[in-house]
Amino acid sequence: MSIEDYLAQGGVLTSPDNVPPRYRAELMLVLTSYVDSVLAGAAGFAEIINYSPGIRERIASARVVLEMNQTAGRILDVLETFGTDQKYYVARHPWANRLARGADIGGKRMKEDLRLAVYNYPLRGWNDGVFHNLLMSRAAACQIKDHCHISYQPAVDAFRDVLPVIEAHIRIADAGAALCLKQDGAEEAQASIDYWWPRVGLCFGRSDTDRERSQLKLGLKRTNNQLLRQQWKEDSEQALAKLGLQLPE
Repeated sequence: MSIEDYLAQGGVLTSPDNVPPRYRAELMLVLTSYVDSVLAGAAGFAEIINYSPGIRERIASARVVLEMNQTAGRILDVLETFGTDQKYYVARHPWANRLARGADIGGKRMKEDLRLAVYNYPLRGWNDGVFHNLLMSRAAACQIKDHCHISYQPAVDAFRDVLPVIEAHIRIADAGAALCLKQDGAEEAQASIDYWWPRVGLCFGRSDTDRERSQLKLGLKRTNNQLLRQQWKEDSEQALAKLGLQLPE
């Protein structure tokens, strides 16, 4: 049986030693994109900790930053088995760099790293960060749940460690969102939702592309982008409805 047929039938690889070149390249994209996005996201969120309205909110924001870095480290452990130098990797990019708030790059990734496009936009204060996190943590959860069933077992083990952390971040974001509404009302909250909604939605990528078909065939993706995006939309819509907010038109 060829490696492609083995993977197409649900086969699993367990070591860098038996990973063919094409598979390795696609796996590295999956893992590197996650690490770059999380490091960039943590760097951006760290800047708003001092804008938190109270000590509990500061602690919660700091916890999110800490745990984002820890999850990046967990996936970097997998990359290290393929020869990645963790210290060099983390130090090589200015993770806090952002474009102007009004920039429009669509889903394009910048040349410096493989962070998702959404992490090139700056947060505008604590409230904005909370509603960004409300949407983004749910998007991350949808994608990581899929990663928990891919065909490279060490990555599966790592992502299964990451998933409960992201689910805790959803709860932190929901609690923070309720406080924002109580203190500042719905208008500012809805403005943040309107801003972040289309940008977070682009995280799932286009459907029925060569890359998506390749990842599905290699078992590096189990659910197509369109379905993942729909899952995120439904989950987010329910969360916003509980807060008296709505999806952008």
